[in-house]
Amino acid sequence: MPTARRTRTIVAPVQELWETIRDPHHLPRWWPRVSRVEDVTEDQFTEVLITSGGKYVRADFVLVESDERAGRLRWAQRVEDSPFARLLRSAETEVCLKDVTDGTQARASTEVTIELRQALNGFFPRFGGYMVRKAAASTIEEALDGLERIGG
Repeated sequence: MPTARRTRTIVAPVQELWETIRDPHHLPRWWPRVSRVEDVTEDQFTEVLITSGGKYVRADFVLVESDERAGRLRWAQRVEDSPFARLLRSAETEVCLKDVTDGTQARASTEVTIELRQALNGFFPRFGGYMVRKAAASTIEEALDGLERIGG
């Protein structure tokens, strides 16, 4: 299962970042290629993504875990019967926040870890794992850049 994980320290309080990542309406501000978010309920939402070619694609997600105390949020993409089903069997995103502020810092800092876990379909598990991991790592870096812009 291709998995990509990146961690970055962002100068922002945990609570500020939690409020951003917990509300799907904020995704266009920090998650790459999200144009807008629709059909938000307490435990699911739909992202409208824009491709590099300018086309729009819908991706449905369900909230799997939301633990503010632990600073952990996890959501899974519903890939069955979607355009993503040819490539993916499953896809899950986890964001973890950890306060790393110490007494020497002027502002609060948060260690943010984002992990993407994707199970591939068809021939892709044999040949596409490296490419999928590389693309996922790039997506995570862009997401961390977005959170840094919001926090900083």
